Amino acid sequence: MTENIRHFLSLLRIKHWMKNAFVFLPVFFAGKIGLVLSTNVAFVFLSFCFAASSIYILNDIIDVEEDRRHPKKQFRPIASGFFSKSSAIIILCVLVLLFLATLTLIAYARWYVLGYFLLNVLYSFGLKKISIVDVSCISIGFVLRVIAGGEEAQVFVSNWMIIMVFLLTISLAFAKRRDDLVIDVQKDALRKSLSGYSIAFLDIAKSISFSITLISYVLYSISPEVIARIGSDKLYFTSLFVFLGIMRYIQITVVDKESGSPTDVLWKDRFLQITILLWGLTFLFILYGKNI
Repeated sequence: MTENIRHFLSLLRIKHWMKNAFVFLPVFFAGKIGLVLSTNVAFVFLSFCFAASSIYILNDIIDVEEDRRHPKKQFRPIASGFFSKSSAIIILCVLVLLFLATLTLIAYARWYVLGYFLLNVLYSFGLKKISIVDVSCISIGFVLRVIAGGEEAQVFVSNWMIIMVFLLTISLAFAKRRDDLVIDVQKDALRKSLSGYSIAFLDIAKSISFSITLISYVLYSISPEVIARIGSDKLYFTSLFVFLGIMRYIQITVVDKESGSPTDVLWKDRFLQITILLWGLTFLFILYGKNI
C-alpha cells in the first residue's frame, strides 16, 4: 500500500507543487501576506497544482519510450511499468476535471491559469523540441503564476517582478538543460529536444541569465518607486542572499554536476535552503520591522 502511494505521488510530482508557490510572491513582496487568507489565491495555487500534475502525466505518457532509455527517468511510474498508459490516462482525466473545477472558484485570474495549462499542452506536443523556445515556455509559465497570484489578490505586479521571475527561472531551465545534455552525451544518444544545445552554449546562456538576474534584483532593491512603496531603503541588504543563492546554484551545476531538477536540488541542498530562509526573514523584517 505504501509503495502504491509513493508511486502515485511520484506520478503527480507532488514535490514540484512547491513551484506553484510563485502565486504568493506578489502578496509577499507587497507586504500583504494576510491577503492569502482573505482572497482566493489559495485556490489559484491549487488550480496550478492540478494543472501541473496533469501536464507532468501527459509528458510522461508522450515520452514513455524515451524515458525508458534514460538512466534516471526510467524509474518514473509509467516508464517503469508501475502504471499502465491506460491507468495514467484515467488519472490524467480526473486531474483535468479537478483543474477545471478549481477554475470556477477563481474570481479574477482564471484566464491566466487556463493560459498556463494551454501553453504547457503545446509545450508537451512540440514546443519542448525547439531549443530556446522550450526554456522560454517554462519561464513564461512561472510569470503566469506570478501574474495570476497578483491578479487574484488585486495586488500590483511590477515590471521588476516579471523581469526577475523570467530571468531567474530561465537561468534554472538552462542549468537543467545542461544536466540533461551531459547525461545524453555520456550515453551518446542525443535527444531531439537537446539537438540545438551544446554544453558551451548552455554555460554561457546560464551565466548571462544569472548575471542579469542578480543585477535586476539589485536595481529593484534600490529603485525609488520600490523604496517609496515599501517605505524602506534597506531592501538592498537582501541582495547578499540572492548573490549567495545564485553562486551556490552555479557551483552545484558546474562543480558538483547535480543540477538535474531545481526542485530536487532545493529539497536536498541545505546551503540553498538556509540562504532562501534568511532572504525571506530579512525581507519580512524590512517590510514589517518598522511596525514593531
